[in-house]
Amino acid sequence: MSASSPTPRSPRVVASSDGVHVVVHDLGGEGPTVLLSHATGFHGRCYLPMAHRLADRYHSVAFDYRGHGDTPMPADVPIDWHRYGDDAFAVASSLDGPVHAFGHSMGGACLLMAAHRNPDLFDRLVLFEPIVFPGDAVRDSAAQSPLVAGARRRRASFAGFDEAYANFASKPPLDAFTPEALDAYVRFGFRLGEDGQVHLRCAPETEAQTFERGAFHDTWKLLPEIEIPVLVVAGSVDETRPSQIAASIAEQLPRGEYRELPEYDHFAPMTHPAEMADLAAAFFG
Repeated sequence: MSASSPTPRSPRVVASSDGVHVVVHDLGGEGPTVLLSHATGFHGRCYLPMAHRLADRYHSVAFDYRGHGDTPMPADVPIDWHRYGDDAFAVASSLDGPVHAFGHSMGGACLLMAAHRNPDLFDRLVLFEPIVFPGDAVRDSAAQSPLVAGARRRRASFAGFDEAYANFASKPPLDAFTPEALDAYVRFGFRLGEDGQVHLRCAPETEAQTFERGAFHDTWKLLPEIEIPVLVVAGSVDETRPSQIAASIAEQLPRGEYRELPEYDHFAPMTHPAEMADLAAAFFG
């Protein structure tokens, strides 16, 4: 960890819908606040490497969506991306805004939901491949995505944190994460059970259903009404990945800008956190 790395502080909780209490992590740093909004299957502290890079310029705050990280999934409540939007809105509303925000994948879509509900929450947004699809045409294909089957096959338990780290470090896509990013994913994405093993906090079925429902929200039609500055960033554009729609999202936003970085893939915030942090800071600044 670099000398400029912030010292994380104790988490707090923010009330959202369905009785959910969202866990919010203060990742430290000095300066204006940046809210970090995570992708499906991840958690807020996966973005610690970005917070470390931003620490001399910004104060980073992250949170765990329901069913991810430290925030539990409410019982008997079906997965609905609008409820993830409730979580983002609740956390952003709890901050002394307007704030800057960085959203990755699902986290980018949910920031757009929150910005539509109250544009005064945010100054500027940087969104890396947000999941916002146009209309019904893609819904069947989204539900049949190989990501869904892959999530359901995901190994959820290991003998210990070291075994989990070694497992992910040996196979794509997580083998390309920086060591700090992979350590954060494992250390804060697993819990120690009474059986002595460590278990994924985001259950494979929660991740799978989140992928299945990713096209079933109406954020696309709201984009023309979101008038704050938004930078939409994509890695290598591929018709089978979220990068395919990023440019169109930017076009729909009144103050949208688009940046394509073909040297990166969908996991750039974990494989190249310093570059992502600097890109975001340049837009915020």
